[in-house]
Amino acid sequence: MSRSRRRATILTAAAASVVAGAALLPNWSAGASSTVEPEVDAKTKATFQRLADAVFTDRTNALVDRPGKGNKQLIDGFSGDVAMSSGAARTEDSAVDRLADRKDGLARLGEKYSAANTSVTLDRTSLKGRKAVVTVTETTTLTYAKVRGDEPATTGFEAHHKLTFQADEHGNWRLTGIRETDDGYLAVNQTAKPMVAATTVQSTMPSAPRAAVTRPAPSNPKNLTAGGYDYKAMAAYAEKYWSNYNPAYPNFNGQGAGGDCTNFVSQSLKAGGWKHVPGYVYDYTRWFGTADIQSHSFVGVNEWSWFALNSKRVTSLANVYQMDVGDVLQVDFDKDGSKDHTMIVTYRSRQGVPYLTYHSTNTYRRSVASIIASYPNAAYYAYRT
Repeated sequence: MSRSRRRATILTAAAASVVAGAALLPNWSAGASSTVEPEVDAKTKATFQRLADAVFTDRTNALVDRPGKGNKQLIDGFSGDVAMSSGAARTEDSAVDRLADRKDGLARLGEKYSAANTSVTLDRTSLKGRKAVVTVTETTTLTYAKVRGDEPATTGFEAHHKLTFQADEHGNWRLTGIRETDDGYLAVNQTAKPMVAATTVQSTMPSAPRAAVTRPAPSNPKNLTAGGYDYKAMAAYAEKYWSNYNPAYPNFNGQGAGGDCTNFVSQSLKAGGWKHVPGYVYDYTRWFGTADIQSHSFVGVNEWSWFALNSKRVTSLANVYQMDVGDVLQVDFDKDGSKDHTMIVTYRSRQGVPYLTYHSTNTYRRSVASIIASYPNAAYYAYRT
């Protein structure tokens, strides 16, 4: 209603009592004065960061074997100016429950975590009206419990997230949504389904057989000094650049489903002695990668498999637990015939458990048991390099 119309209404009611006249006074100004414009100052940003840290710490803690510890979540301690929305809180409760189930599944496979550390840094905050979008980087390290006695010391990952906050009429911020921004969604404390590429696999291409995921696996020892390749160099390269990308190559994380995973594995294989096979970038019988140009087989999940099998640089393994240092694991998450993710083994325990390092999400020494526990319905392809 315009101001002139409001004024006319009041004049028409001039014969009414003073009390009634007072009741007709416009109330829009009082309502406006009670609405607080949202602000994102340094203190608010710091609280955004602390809440994000609490969210991902809660997720990580759900995976840790903590006898006698209660289930109180850190996010429960936030209220007032910055807190969880009711919907986001329910989502996180569900995620923590699912991760606790994952912890139990890992225990049945002989794997536990005895401690963990999660830290979150705030990268950027953008404000538009009553909506704030916050991008953060999560760095998590989990300590392996010595169940078998030959586990590596730790596993870890670096993940990137986008958090959405909405301000109410009082200027209080509520976390309403969390989205992982790495390709793949492959962090150990994430419950979102992995991203899969929409790829049509041509039937004329070389096809790898699926690998079993059962233990114990038939013996298939690897000669680490045969074939002219330096498998320790492959592992050393992967563990050097798992979170700090080599600037000599492009970074494909965030460029689409699959991201940088195969590019990273190809770099590791190259560091261990795989030689370039020059040619057209789209020819799967060629393989090469530099800062300026990469063949599809150097960066593509399925194309890498086609090249590796056709060139006989790899052979297929019958079981994922047969993999050793320098071997490669690929996963087809939705079993549609198109492989979605590539990883390389950088450690193998004396008890025969391979540990994988990969990009998108950047991860260090995650056990194959953990991968299987997280994605039990996927199809797996194991390659001896």
